[in-house]
Amino acid sequence: MIYLTRLNGEKISINIELIEIMETTPDTLITLTTGKKLIVKENILNVQSAIINYRRAINSRLKK
Repeated sequence: MIYLTRLNGEKISINIELIEIMETTPDTLITLTTGKKLIVKENILNVQSAIINYRRAINSRLKK
């Protein structure tokens, strides 16, 4: 899971496996496979970076 920030400042964690689409509208709109939509402060590049870092961390643990 990655941690993001809603527009009201609330911190949330998202299961990255449920992300279907990310759009800039100008805020970042994340649509999950469940149909739920979330608007977050982080831009798409920051969300992508968080996803990559999360997956790297998981993969490095599996290799040990």
